[in-house]
Amino acid sequence: MNPLLIKNFTAKGVISRYRIVKHGAADGEALQGAAPTDALLGVIDLPSDVAAASDERVDVVTHGLAPVEYGGAVTRGDPLTSDGQGRAVTAAPAAGSNNRIIGFAAVSGVLGDVGLVDISKGSLQG
Repeated sequence: MNPLLIKNFTAKGVISRYRIVKHGAADGEALQGAAPTDALLGVIDLPSDVAAASDERVDVVTHGLAPVEYGGAVTRGDPLTSDGQGRAVTAAPAAGSNNRIIGFAAVSGVLGDVGLVDISKGSLQG
């Protein structure tokens, strides 16, 4: 992993390892991603398989490469967004809809794999 920037936030709710996170209700808060339309923040960087508890301090990779769990089939180069569980899935907005993206897949994988995302936040319109 080659993170360029890691920032510390307060978890607001349980956040699992290798999951995409979004901004919380207040500055300095992070929540597990839950939808392609969320204002995505980065990928949680936990040192163990134990999920972060609510109000626990957590590190979030906001720029660079980060390991992330895939929520479906992903091909390297795909733009990635969050599914309902904070896993990375290929962004595929319907016509006229927008998806927020966390970045682009650095490696291919399938559901449950821990791949790599090159974090480059933005949005994609269908």
